[in-house]
Order: sequence, then C-alpha cells, then structure tokens
Amino acid sequence: MSLSRCVPLLLLVLCGAAEFAEACSCSPEHPQQAYCNADVVIRAKVVGRKEVVTGNDVYGYPIRMIRYDVKQIKMFKGPDGEIDTIFTGPSSALCGVNFESNGKKEYLISGNMDSNGTLRINLCDYIESWESLSMTQKKSLGQRYQMGCDCKVVQCSMIPCSINDPTECLWTDWVLEGTVQGTQAQHYTCIKRSDNSCAWYRGSAPPKKEFMDIEDP
Repeated sequence: MSLSRCVPLLLLVLCGAAEFAEACSCSPEHPQQAYCNADVVIRAKVVGRKEVVTGNDVYGYPIRMIRYDVKQIKMFKGPDGEIDTIFTGPSSALCGVNFESNGKKEYLISGNMDSNGTLRINLCDYIESWESLSMTQKKSLGQRYQMGCDCKVVQCSMIPCSINDPTECLWTDWVLEGTVQGTQAQHYTCIKRSDNSCAWYRGSAPPKKEFMDIEDP
C-alpha cells in the first residue's frame, strides 16, 4: 500500500462474452497531500471480511466488492459518527486492499465517501500499518496536516524540478533517496505561513511563531 492515487486501466477482452480486467496504477503522494485529498482518515482494527455483491454493471454482471468490518480507534478526519464498514475491490488488480482481518493489527486508513455515504478505499489511498508510521506522521494526523491543506506538495520525479507557485512545497524524496518513504514523507509538513507562502516544517511540535512569520522560504 503506497502513498499514491489510483488510476485504473480498463482492458476490454472479447471472447464470446465481454470480460473485463483492470490493472492498478498509482502516482505517489506525500502523506500530507493524501490526508488532505481524503474524505475520511481513521485509525482502526479490521475485525471481519466478506465478499458481497453491490449491484450490476451496465452489462448485467454482478459488481463484487470486499466488505471489511472495522473497529474504529480514532477518527482524524471524517463525518460525525464511527466508521464500521469499508468497501474495496475484490483483488489487487482492481486496486483492492488486503487487510489482516483478525483484529490484532492496527491500520491508518484513508478513503473517500461515495454518494451513498459508504467509505470506499483502494491501494492508492494512504493506508499503512500504524506501527510503520513515524512519530511525526502520527502527531501530524489531524491539525498539523490540516494546517497545510491550503498548500500543495509537488513531487520531483527527476532533476531539474521546481515549484511554480509560492503555495507549493517541492517533495524530493524520490530523486534524493530513491524512495517515496523518505525524510520529507516521514518527518516534514508543508505549512502555510503569515505571508501565504508555504514551506517545509520539520518536527512534531506545533510550528513556532517565528516560523509562521518568516516571509522568505
């Protein structure tokens, strides 16, 4: 499960009847950007799993999903009330998420609500085991990441790269460390300052007034 967005690629195969196969492709996202893009972000245990049919597609074939029952520990972002069920695709090829469903492992789960108020997730959402998160990431969930939702984290995929707007922060983990789980992802937040520009801030404590008042990045 990566810090990324999902772009399903649909392939139509004609073999007497129409069959569909999808591949899951994602572009990386900094945890803050993933948090800001999600409708719901929770810490939870997964306590049950069942394959269900949620309707039929335009060809009359059943739409199969995996329904996970979850026990919410804490909500960082989302609607009033607890989240107790989550839906995802039936396989990783369809961007479906596979959880351990014995209730022993804690997860950070983000996703988006559909028009029926159902939480749907996929492999490209911000989903990690709770224990794998850095202390800064854990403390940033909620207020810290929310403070940066008016900013935009822009990934640098190759050098040279630059930002085009003062409200952007350049994310260089991939080009400098060869991973999207690098130093900026684990320890930095892109925060808006008093002059409306955005800049990286490191640490788990709230930004000091001196940082917020700086005019030049």
